[in-house]
Amino acid sequence: MFTQVWQLFTSTLAAFFGVQSDKNRHRDFGDNESPIPFIIMGIVMAILLVLGLFFIVSQVTS
Repeated sequence: MFTQVWQLFTSTLAAFFGVQSDKNRHRDFGDNESPIPFIIMGIVMAILLVLGLFFIVSQVTS
């Protein structure tokens, strides 16, 4: 279970930065896997990025 979540996280993180390899893309979507977990992980990561940036800016400006 943890390895699947870790693989989902690393694949989403690589795609976030645009460095996802073709091999990993085929591993993730080659067996007609659902994109829903990747979409949810992407949304969560985007929210964490915005919250992190908000926290950093609020600390710098205070």
